[in-house]
Amino acid sequence: AVPYRRRPAGLVFLPGGDRRFSHTRPPGYTRHMDSRTVTLKAVDRLSPPRTPLYFCNRDFGESDVVNVTYAPAAGFVPSVPGMTEWGFVWEVLDGTMGQPKTHPLADAGALATYRPPDAAAPGRFDGVEAEIAQWPGRFIKFSLGITGFNQATFLRGYSAFLEDLFEVPDRAGAVLDFVFDFETEIIRRALEYPVDAVSFGDDWGTQQGLMIAPELWRDVFRPRYAAQFDLIRRAGKKVWFHSCGNVHAMLGDLIDIGADVVELLQPDVMGVDRLARDFGGKVCFCCSVDHQRRAIHDGREAILDYARRLRDTLGGAGGGFIGYVEDYACLGMSEENYQHVREAFHALNR
Repeated sequence: AVPYRRRPAGLVFLPGGDRRFSHTRPPGYTRHMDSRTVTLKAVDRLSPPRTPLYFCNRDFGESDVVNVTYAPAAGFVPSVPGMTEWGFVWEVLDGTMGQPKTHPLADAGALATYRPPDAAAPGRFDGVEAEIAQWPGRFIKFSLGITGFNQATFLRGYSAFLEDLFEVPDRAGAVLDFVFDFETEIIRRALEYPVDAVSFGDDWGTQQGLMIAPELWRDVFRPRYAAQFDLIRRAGKKVWFHSCGNVHAMLGDLIDIGADVVELLQPDVMGVDRLARDFGGKVCFCCSVDHQRRAIHDGREAILDYARRLRDTLGGAGGGFIGYVEDYACLGMSEENYQHVREAFHALNR
């Protein structure tokens, strides 16, 4: 799967280990006409008049989709650099966002006394209303940051958590309860604001398939996601789910339980034509020019052709496609190629 991405200046810690950009109105900003309506039409596969675009970490003024998110509890001060409210500590060795180097539940005995962060703590949503107000007419996506399975591995440790799933399922369930209960309360509070979608970030794929057997995924994780998705959809909002790697085996399940958008940054590991054949017309795809190879190594014309292929193939059934643009210098994306990707997605609408 794609390595953890670069951490540019301007990112701030979130309690779940996520980082977010502080969205400020860029110089020369002008309102995007009907960005929200165009994006909703794409999400619902209702033949939007153009392809909506999602700029992830720069050039926000050109994006139809804007992220907002929650904040650390008021007064939270890490006891060591990189520590989150959950108690794990990020280690950054290069230009990427890094990975946790300590796990507060590495010792299984710690489960008895561990207390997760309080989702209702003061300060969590202090800036959300003002942040939304900066972007009139945009599709507002409330991001939960790094979620679910990934968050559980940060608490327990990757190998230990996978072992628990097989050998001590009750222990794995207890760790998941910490994570999903917190997220569900954050979702409840987020739905009080004028957001259009709630997004999850849970990387599940290797190059070949899911990190666990699909049957185990369906038994342990599908019900937990289903409950969260139902909460969002009953409020009239959209469900947006990001996952890297080859996650073909769970896409049908995500769609069945209510995912409206699936964000896939390596469509080539599953095959663009295969994705369109198996799931076209059933969900909206948000995809990048494949980050693992094409956005890094291809030239301008090949990138332009690939962006058109994504739109025409994945978005062929009612226009269910959103173009995704991210500066991914930590993977070797040059500034020139970033501009090619940016140009390629804008060219779809000319």
